[in-house]
Parts: sequence; structure tokens; C-alpha cells
Amino acid sequence: MRGIEFLTATGQKCDDKRQEFILLSDLLGVSMLVDAINHRRPAGATESTVLGPFHLVDSPPRDLGATISLDAKGEPCVVAGTVRSLDGTPLPGALVDVWQANGDGFYDVQQPDQQPELNLRGLFTTNDNGRYWLNSVVPRHYPVPTDGPAGDLLEATGRHSYRPAHIHFIVGAPGHHPVTTHMFLDGSPYLDSDAVFGVKRELIRPVVTVDDERRAAEFGVQAPFRLIEFDITLDPALQG
Repeated sequence: MRGIEFLTATGQKCDDKRQEFILLSDLLGVSMLVDAINHRRPAGATESTVLGPFHLVDSPPRDLGATISLDAKGEPCVVAGTVRSLDGTPLPGALVDVWQANGDGFYDVQQPDQQPELNLRGLFTTNDNGRYWLNSVVPRHYPVPTDGPAGDLLEATGRHSYRPAHIHFIVGAPGHHPVTTHMFLDGSPYLDSDAVFGVKRELIRPVVTVDDERRAAEFGVQAPFRLIEFDITLDPALQG
């Protein structure tokens, strides 16, 4: 009965903005287990990881180079990369869905009265060279919501609630398997103890300071600027 009551409370915590069952699955490691079983990819393809509970299906389309940080909370940075096929061919017209928390560690749906709607979200289309770039803020580590049954589980098992700094991506292109993944920030706390077990070493990237006027002009910013580069390699889908 206690188990039934726990699952009932988990369902009651869900609404159109929050999915407590996804959070619970993540915290139990079930999401990453399913990911490992169902998303085996060949060597060289970008690794997948958990979707998380805060993705919105209708991400707002934005132009390349647009700013997704509408509340300007956090250190400004450029996020850029190239989407390629497994053989290295750039993929023009690939869709890059991006979302992240603000500088205080909260997603827009967690603070509907404080953050602008669709803050730190964007759907970008790669250019003819398979390139994407956008203006955002440097991600930071943050705790997952602990005001529901999933948080009670963490407390009961003596685990912390923190995730290392990251940015979420879903990337797809015609003729290729899409990938749901993260870019994790090198040097962030909790890389070795992510509350949802989502870190893969291949997905960790540094934040660098670029003092180059030419490169700044490419991204429409002023030098020096902070840059995170995250290339994504997709696995071609079998035809027929």
C-alpha cells in the first residue's frame, strides 16, 4: 500500500508543466538504462542521454545567432557547432532543439511568474555548411525539484539532488536517427555524481574565452567573448 500511495502521489504532482514520473524515472536510473538498451549507436556518433522533465514539444523557431536568454540571467556565451553525418559530411537543414536553465538554475516552466515565456529555448536550422550558433548564458549546476515524491525518494536514500551544468539538445536530419543529448560543462561540480546518472565523458565540453575580432564578427558579438563548441554526429538510418 505504501508503494501504491507513493505512485499515486507521483501522478498527482504531474501537470501540464511538470512530469514527476519522468523525474522519478531519471532519479531511479531507469531512463538511462532504457537509453543504454534502446539507443546503441556506432562509434563516432554523438552519445545520447536523458530527455529530462522540462522539454517542450513546441520549441520556438529562432534564426541562427538569435539570443535565447530572454531574462539575461547568467554569463553571456555563444554556443556553436556543426551537425555531421557519421562519414563527416555536414548536414544542412538539420534541426537543433536547445533548452536550458537560467543563471539561477531554473527552467522557465518552473518560474512562470518570474521568467519570460519560452526563455532559454530555441529551435535552430543549420546553414548550408551544417553549422548552428546561438547566444545564451553559461550553464550552471542546479538541484532537481525536490518538493514532490521524487524528492522524498532522494532524501530517504541519502542522495543529493544536483545535476552538473548542462545544455539539452535534440538534433535530427533527414535520413538520420535523431539524438537526444546534453552538452556538459567541463569543471562543473557533480559530473561524477549526477542525480540522474546522465553524464557521459564524450559529452563534456569546455567554456573558452575568445579574444579574436574575426571570430567575434562571425557570431555577431564583441571580443572577448565566451564560447562553447559542441559538434553533433548523427547515425544514418537504414533505408528500405
